[in-house]
Amino acid sequence: MSDTVSEKPVGGTDLDTPVMQRLSTLDRFLPVWIVAGMALGLLLGRTFSGLNDALDTVKVADVSLPIAIGLLLMMYPVLAKVRYGELHTVTHDRRLLVSSLVINWLLAPALMFALAWIFLPDLPEYRTGLIIVGLARCIAMVLIWNDLSCRDREAAAVLVAINSVFQIVAFAGLGYFYLELLPGWLGLDQESLNVSVWTIARSVLIFLGIPLLAGFLTRLLGERAYGRDWYETRLLPRIGPIALYGLLFTIVVLFALQGDTITRQPWDVVRIAVPLLVYFAITFAGSFLVGHRLGLGYPRTATLSFTAAGNNFELAIAVCIGVFGVTSGQALAGVVGPLIEVPVLVGLVYAALWARRRFSFSADTAPAVHR
Repeated sequence: MSDTVSEKPVGGTDLDTPVMQRLSTLDRFLPVWIVAGMALGLLLGRTFSGLNDALDTVKVADVSLPIAIGLLLMMYPVLAKVRYGELHTVTHDRRLLVSSLVINWLLAPALMFALAWIFLPDLPEYRTGLIIVGLARCIAMVLIWNDLSCRDREAAAVLVAINSVFQIVAFAGLGYFYLELLPGWLGLDQESLNVSVWTIARSVLIFLGIPLLAGFLTRLLGERAYGRDWYETRLLPRIGPIALYGLLFTIVVLFALQGDTITRQPWDVVRIAVPLLVYFAITFAGSFLVGHRLGLGYPRTATLSFTAAGNNFELAIAVCIGVFGVTSGQALAGVVGPLIEVPVLVGLVYAALWARRRFSFSADTAPAVHR
């Protein structure tokens, strides 16, 4: 998910304030907004039977225009937050760079692939949706979790920028590899998926490329005209909620069109959530252990861990809808992610702060934790 309000959690870095109170109001109640969007969507689906035909009147890349607009609005604020000018600073810590790239782009997608096949062997659409979620690396909400856990903000900004660039370059190829090539090599039943590289690339270019360009230009022109402080403390808090509005609009439409399937098979939502919970736990704990063993110090260890554990659910939802359609099981699998991400990662913030008190870290320069 993305930070929907500001670069800084409510309450700044005062660690005497409980973690949930340091989240912005919109972020704190994100699961509530998502559940409300789901309920509204189910109600609309039962009330207006011709909604699907109405939405399909005008399309963009095989996606209805209203949904396409919602997806673009969902992505734009996320990418306007990235500090693209700080990409070069990552060379100062090769250990952090290499470990982040390996975990985010090799190990984490492979882990999600394995979990999807282990937990959803009989549900190919949901399985595919989870694999796509595993490929969409976190590029925004990680800044919130880092702030809450006394992280290295500069390192987080650099890793977020790198993930943004990598998603443009590598997402389509990795999607084709994990959805088509690897299952075939392993002799797994692919249910005749037939996903082409171009189909995935087109969705990524539209729903990531356009908002990426818009976000880059917004930051470039905004900082050039008014400076970074104005941009991050005045402009970003104003455009940030747009991401939530776009997400909620997409969820309302998706559940309006999938209402019958969801109400008939509520257990499917639980089955999607279980591998996501296992994924969050393994990626966070594994990354934290790697950072500790490499001697990165607590701030950068926390940064590495939250960057690895988080996912860009906006992009995953956009790709699933663009490739498979808004009524697909793949799209539903993408929506389950943000429903559980906030409470799970808030719990991991507490786990990180506990680990900092419990274990010794080299070069630990983060603010002291108040007990």
